[in-house]
Amino acid sequence: MTRILSVAAALAVVVGALGWFASPASAHERRTVGPYTFIVGWIAEPAVVGQSNGLDLTVTETAGGKPVGGLEKTLKAQVITGGGAKIRALELVPDGDQPGHYTSGFIPTRVGDYAFHISGTAGTTTVDEKFESGPNRFDTVTDIVALEFPDQLPSAAELARQLADANTKLTVAIALGALALMISLASVVPALRRR
Repeated sequence: MTRILSVAAALAVVVGALGWFASPASAHERRTVGPYTFIVGWIAEPAVVGQSNGLDLTVTETAGGKPVGGLEKTLKAQVITGGGAKIRALELVPDGDQPGHYTSGFIPTRVGDYAFHISGTAGTTTVDEKFESGPNRFDTVTDIVALEFPDQLPSAAELARQLADANTKLTVAIALGALALMISLASVVPALRRR
């Protein structure tokens, strides 16, 4: 009897673990807006600086889950970063294969938090919602360095810093070379006059 209970317990753990690990990651925020459910996140997870990505939006009727099409005509979308310092309008493109699903591609160029602002109308419902990255929502944008293996390449920001440093050193070297040339010429001119 103990052996049967042990096998049953082990089987329950395995089945439970498979269910846990097989469930899709919740990398999108789900929110009820009037009679609709909005699901917002990134097209690709994790969101990485310099990699093609964008807004992934799905809208369904909350009661019944019916997809809501045609919203590209009545909704507007924006991506926001830097606490509102940078805002870009996005064009919602309907997915021809999946009604109620819309995307808008862009390449995030800064690490950190992003927000998607969706406004307009869905049916007769006024929509003015801001979806922000963070825990239990969608991912913040990360640097690709954390994902690189086996060698980590310098980030774009590090390369820009190194290039600026090299430009500064080059400018100083040119200035010192010009100064040395002027000193050399200044010492040669009096010697030529003596002849």
